[in-house]
Amino acid sequence: MSQGSNFVDYVKICCRSGKGGAGSAHLHRDVLTSMGGPDGGDGGRGGHIIVKGSIHIWTLLHLKYRKHIIAEDGGAGGSSHKSGKQGKDEILEVPLGTIARDAETGEVLFEITKDGETKILTAGGRGGLGNAHFKSPTQQTPRFAQPGEQGQEVWNILELKVLADVGLVGFPNAGKSTLLSVVSAAKPEIADYPFTTIVPNLGIVSYRGGKSFVMADIPGIIEGASQGKGLGYRFLRHIERNSVLLFMVPADTSRSIKEEYEILKRELESYNSELMQKPHVLAITKSDMLDEELMAEMKQDLPKIPAIFISSVAEKNILELKDMLWKAIEG
Repeated sequence: MSQGSNFVDYVKICCRSGKGGAGSAHLHRDVLTSMGGPDGGDGGRGGHIIVKGSIHIWTLLHLKYRKHIIAEDGGAGGSSHKSGKQGKDEILEVPLGTIARDAETGEVLFEITKDGETKILTAGGRGGLGNAHFKSPTQQTPRFAQPGEQGQEVWNILELKVLADVGLVGFPNAGKSTLLSVVSAAKPEIADYPFTTIVPNLGIVSYRGGKSFVMADIPGIIEGASQGKGLGYRFLRHIERNSVLLFMVPADTSRSIKEEYEILKRELESYNSELMQKPHVLAITKSDMLDEELMAEMKQDLPKIPAIFISSVAEKNILELKDMLWKAIEG
């Protein structure tokens, strides 16, 4: 499978929860009792469709071809106050950062952010009450019971937004994947052509004192991405969940460093202005080709944010970059 086909961050599924079981209208009978009172049990609850967070899953690929999720119906109540069997729940494991929406209204239902966290996506129908519940002084042998509640059938959207401490933002070939491969054990595809990275990649970056943080390599942005150009806004949504944005501009850019940073910032602002509230750090990549004099000259025209000259290949200033990022994360 190709890199792109393995990563699925959006699925639309039809969820049908289980119907509640009917209550029993049974009247007690045994060898010694010919006309006993009501002893009908309650029906079982229909199965829920539940979403559960898992740190072992990073894509929604396993749900791509499951368009219809159907939970089990509850069992009917029995005699001697026996409750019906509860319908089996359908549990959908999803990556952390998954948002559930109503497909018709677009309303956000919930978000999964922790391992093992569970939320009910579609609730099963309640079981009907048995006739024992309806006994009264004026009606001592009710011969009726409640039917089970119908389950729900709704279309839902599950959408993944990658959760990370640091998100890498830059044009194609800015050196984002190379940096991720140097500072973490992640092995993103690296080549000298644009759009090598077509899906987000995550890596755990080791830091001083046994600490670590998560870094996300977001596919390259181009001018006009917020209007759908290039890979468009499909992957811009992943940047929303990153605590710190590391802007990466290569030293050999045809524009000025400041101009390229402003274009990147403008694209993010057009997509979601709240991204401007996050801490920004600037890394000028491929700086092993620069001498001290040229770097000093370039520093005069950098934007007013924390900035550092790095080289992933030569591992120049990588530890200092980690220090800057950690400081921004701790805020």
